[in-house]
Amino acid sequence: MANDEIVLLDTWASPFGMRARIALAEKGIKYEYQEENLGIQKTTLDDEKKNLANKSPLLLKMNPVHKKILVLIHNGKPICESLIIVQYIDEVWHGKSHLLSYDPYRRAQARFCADYVDKKMYDCGRRVYMNKGDDQERAKVELIECLKVLESELGDKPYFGGEKFGFVDIIFVPNYSWFHTYETFGKFTVEEECPKLMAWVKRCMEKESVSKTLPDPQKVYDFSLVLRENFGVE
Repeated sequence: MANDEIVLLDTWASPFGMRARIALAEKGIKYEYQEENLGIQKTTLDDEKKNLANKSPLLLKMNPVHKKILVLIHNGKPICESLIIVQYIDEVWHGKSHLLSYDPYRRAQARFCADYVDKKMYDCGRRVYMNKGDDQERAKVELIECLKVLESELGDKPYFGGEKFGFVDIIFVPNYSWFHTYETFGKFTVEEECPKLMAWVKRCMEKESVSKTLPDPQKVYDFSLVLRENFGVE
């Protein structure tokens, strides 16, 4: 597959896009990166029209259903949604290191854990930095509970799948770039709440695929301030 054409439609701050970038780096796959202008703003009908105008024709063509990132284009064929994309990368370039176990049960468990991350982390974290007062406090409590569940799942293993960096690690570790934002608005520290989880983060950050992909947490925090301003959160 040396002559494969691979394009990733993404945006720098997206933890979902970071997953694909890490997976591609783990497989040693070269690709073209296209940064999408998402036109972040309140979503009224008029604003939605503006949002569509900001998105590239390629994105609208390749994801006509949702009209959003993340999209991996492999030889002209689009694959959407980050969990699906990471699994696709693992299956197509299977001659490289494997991200998911060969064992069907362990694969199922990894997918279950990744699904939990998908359904809980983004929503909880977003409500921490996009809310105030009691709503923000409730979101913080829920986020910490989510992190503790994941720390329990990690246990004493170096990585979620055992001794080897793999699928669940790729799905979860991009959230680390947003930890500083969650901590600042929520007034807590992940290290105090979940020390084993932070030890895992540090191990992951030793991998070049991770450290070169994750953006500066301060830059992410500055981006969150723009989001709050655009959505009228004072």
